[in-house]
Amino acid sequence: MNKKEIQSVLAALKADSKERKFTQSVDLIVTLQDLNLKKPEDQLDFFMTLPYLIGKKRKVCAFVGPELKDDAAKTCDTTVTNTEFDDFKKAPRRVKTLAKSHDFFIAQANIMGKVAQVFGRALGPRGKMPNPKSGGVVPPKGSLKPLYDRYQKTLHIVAKKSPVVQAMVGIQDMDEEQIIDNVLSTIDQIVHHLPRERHNVKNVYLKFTMSAPMKVKK
Repeated sequence: MNKKEIQSVLAALKADSKERKFTQSVDLIVTLQDLNLKKPEDQLDFFMTLPYLIGKKRKVCAFVGPELKDDAAKTCDTTVTNTEFDDFKKAPRRVKTLAKSHDFFIAQANIMGKVAQVFGRALGPRGKMPNPKSGGVVPPKGSLKPLYDRYQKTLHIVAKKSPVVQAMVGIQDMDEEQIIDNVLSTIDQIVHHLPRERHNVKNVYLKFTMSAPMKVKK
């Protein structure tokens, strides 16, 4: 798979796409084969950083104590302090709304246990619990800005229950070279994390939000 093949599919998607009242996302779909997803070693669950921003802001929520309260308030989209946890515990719908409306969650390390108790049921099934692998569990000192900026280019790649990975890699009116680089980088990381690498990749597709998937030559 090379840039020309991806460029050809993007051109075909644009040619077939009807004019919409919103900017469509560019989604990468990778179907996998010859995996036993009941085995942890065959599953995918990792974070990666794209070369370029995807053109859509990632909303980040921080669960913090007094040490990081001010920094989180000026950096993150939403800040929930440990003094507010009891209010959220009494309002499960509010917790679900928070989980749905944010892409990433940060937790101050020394209150992580309480975060899991109050928010785990909503965040866990969505794969959004603050995760040390992505840097999302932080010490009570330091700046959150570098992590917030990195999350704007971060993808969480998961294939645990179904042999399919789907990830947003850009938006329709983004620079084409940037979309292509994001696609190639994502495929490369997926392949790198598979037990048999490219032999575990069945097909690769690209699609816009409202379009049917279009196959990229493998």
